Amino acid sequence: MTDLIAKTETALSRSKSRGASPWTAEARALLVLAVPLVMTQLAQMAIGTTDLILLGRYSRSALAAVAIGNTVYWFAWLLGGGPASAVSPMIAHILGERAGNRGGVRASLRMGLWAVGIISVVVMPILWSARPILLLFHQQPDLAKGAGQFVSLLSVGLPFSLATMVLGGFATSLGHPRAGLWVSLATIVFNALVGWTLIFGHFGAPRLGIVGSGLATSASSVFGFVTMMAIIHGNRDLRAYRMFRRFARPVHVKLSEVFRLGLPIGVTTLFEAMLFMAMTLLMGTFGAVALAANQIAMNFASITFMVPLGIGMASTVRVGLAAGGGDLGAARRAGLVALVMGGVFMTFSGVLMALFGRFIASLYLGNGARDDAVVTAMAARFLLFAAAFQLFDGLQVVGARVLRGLKDASMPMVLAGASYWLVGAPVCVFLAVGLKLKGDGIWIGFVICLGVAALAMVARFLRLTRVR
Repeated sequence: MTDLIAKTETALSRSKSRGASPWTAEARALLVLAVPLVMTQLAQMAIGTTDLILLGRYSRSALAAVAIGNTVYWFAWLLGGGPASAVSPMIAHILGERAGNRGGVRASLRMGLWAVGIISVVVMPILWSARPILLLFHQQPDLAKGAGQFVSLLSVGLPFSLATMVLGGFATSLGHPRAGLWVSLATIVFNALVGWTLIFGHFGAPRLGIVGSGLATSASSVFGFVTMMAIIHGNRDLRAYRMFRRFARPVHVKLSEVFRLGLPIGVTTLFEAMLFMAMTLLMGTFGAVALAANQIAMNFASITFMVPLGIGMASTVRVGLAAGGGDLGAARRAGLVALVMGGVFMTFSGVLMALFGRFIASLYLGNGARDDAVVTAMAARFLLFAAAFQLFDGLQVVGARVLRGLKDASMPMVLAGASYWLVGAPVCVFLAVGLKLKGDGIWIGFVICLGVAALAMVARFLRLTRVR
């Protein structure tokens, strides 16, 4: 019996011996996986925040160049992240069907790494073309040049970053979600130290600025991969799967499944991310104050989003285990517990945003200048809209991931595309430009499209898990 299933059975047995209901037992089992995954997501966000802080202290132009360069990088990363994310539900289904199936798990892991290599080769030319792409979108030439240098350097670390994601899914599916957390925490320190050294030229290193940031970020991706490999090698349960055994031998069925599940997952994530990026560009047309306020509100909303994201990642494994074992009732229970857990947290965070929006916004600024006060007031107003969509945001992100646990990827992609681009984008533009609500119109549009996405994802899950 695998370590994950053994831990799950132990948790469930203890809960039952204490008279706990199956729902309570499921909540405890979910939390075992979710807590370290939530912390991992927050730690990964801290890595990006560190880069922004360092570059902000170096120069505003460097910070702006990285900001626009990241729009190209994240497009490639999110597309590649789909196949990387497919490995976790695949392994969960294999273990749910037959515990201890090391050959099946190893084949899925190997083909996940193969898929990362293949898709990296495909998307790397996009990263190398960042400068002409940004010029095509009428970005400032000097910023496009810096962004092009930065993103070209990031291309070196892309396959390592995606491979680490595959290995993290492997470890989580086998009951070791803390592996990714330790890697992220170590990478925060490594990235901060190397970035500080190369950006500002400390310890005798040249002062490289934005180039140093790109080198540091790629080096951090390599460091994260090596650290994850070391953790897997040092863990007896994970090492037993002998992940590199017959690594060069293709398993066409598994490789096809990785792409069949993974590409829709990547596109689903892209639909959401690109909407927010596009609306950020639209917000920029309303002036620097609106853009700054938007970034503050968006950043804080992104922090709260990490919690249901981690819960959703854990629910993929829990639902996958039950679905792989043919227990549709248990899969439904696991998904509903995750949805309730994510919804409760986001409701609480929405209340905090509504009550303390001005205080939250003031943490990002000094409130010393008149412009700071105006930005704070506008950000607080945007946070009111963010408070309104917190529940929807939690339900849609968990909903998409419980569907992944059922290996349902194509329909969620369609639902996301319809929610964000057939509903969200037109509504945002109509309210912001047509009705001249500007920034408020964009954020009202977010509330509407996230509400549609949440309803669609949850309804889809309930329909697929209905016990007849």
